[in-house]
Amino acid sequence: MPVTKVLTEGIGEVDLRSIEVYRKRGGYEQWKRALSSLKPEEVMEYADKSGLRGRGGAGFPTGKKWSFLPKNGKPRYLVCNSDEAEPGTFKDRMLIENVPHLVLEGMLLGAYGIGSHHAFIYIRGEFKDGYQVFARALDEARAAGFVGKNILSSGYDLEVTVHRGAGAYICGEETALLNSLEGKRGEPRLKPPFPAVEGLYGMPTVVNNVETLAYLVPVLARGWEWFAGAGTERSKGFKIVSVSGHVQRPGNYEVPLGTPVRELLDLAGGLRPGRTLKAIQPGGGSSACIFEEQLDLPYDYESLAKAGTMLGSGAVVVFDDTTDFVKAAYNLVRFFSHESCGQCTPCREGGHWLERVLERFVDGRGLRGDLDMMHRVSATITGINLCPLGDSIEPFLKSVLNRFPEQFEARIA
Repeated sequence: MPVTKVLTEGIGEVDLRSIEVYRKRGGYEQWKRALSSLKPEEVMEYADKSGLRGRGGAGFPTGKKWSFLPKNGKPRYLVCNSDEAEPGTFKDRMLIENVPHLVLEGMLLGAYGIGSHHAFIYIRGEFKDGYQVFARALDEARAAGFVGKNILSSGYDLEVTVHRGAGAYICGEETALLNSLEGKRGEPRLKPPFPAVEGLYGMPTVVNNVETLAYLVPVLARGWEWFAGAGTERSKGFKIVSVSGHVQRPGNYEVPLGTPVRELLDLAGGLRPGRTLKAIQPGGGSSACIFEEQLDLPYDYESLAKAGTMLGSGAVVVFDDTTDFVKAAYNLVRFFSHESCGQCTPCREGGHWLERVLERFVDGRGLRGDLDMMHRVSATITGINLCPLGDSIEPFLKSVLNRFPEQFEARIA
């Protein structure tokens, strides 16, 4: 099996929430090295040459994202996005609850790399334990001299602020997150301007995912060549994949990108005894399904996109032959409809009416014309919203409508 423990090394074996344990295992050594012997642009070069891409869903090259910051003398901010709420995803929660110092060191390195003197972490409101664990880790790091003024006598100042969200899924979108951080309503902003130019408090800002920033630590420790040597030509490195649903061992598995989907299923213990596979969502609630004949697809950004779906944040949800896909589609559409911020009419109205129609199907009151209408409406509300939430309503619904039409037809009154 291709499990490679990088970020997950030591989890469940030692208490990595303790700064003493973390430091004994080499923790904060890369932060000390960066301050003593690396220039910020060298840290940025590590991120760029490693091929590290955003692990929050978009998969955008990290070094390239940092390079968009204008050199205009304005203060810069780094924001760590830990507002993890995509259905099926639970990797970031594991990291902040179990290896908070690794996440913090990654934030410090990222902030130094872009020349920021103030970093923020936005933690999902429901992650009470993660918030408390990370806040303690920050206090320990501050007491050890790794955060604050004139860090380790380097002359470099860096403050870190922990902000707890209030439970809105939309705040996982980077501009809605920035609005929320500023105390405004959590709604996506019109782009451009992009956060790199005008982000938090109107200043140049980089927003990176928890997993993305955490990988900076081993990239600096082992070299960008090591990271770039894993994975595929365009999807480099490793990925924590959250596998859930109808498997025997649901959990987080860290693997090289390009690992076949079939092997991810095997890592999770395979299907429950006596059951057969019906569908897999490879990228969480926002992704279209793949099916049994596609199990040998490499789990990387390009291969999944070519297959008409996406890797997203790395959530693999498995459905066996006990699944009622009408109810499954209703549950997901209801989620996205409820979590819409309401700014965009296609998302707000389209999501609501699809929810109402699917509710009729669940109750066995579907109409013959509803099937055509769902195909038409789900396609119509995609690609014309301020953020990807409106686009998230269609993929799963469309894929199961096409694959399992008999389940929907059986609910027509």
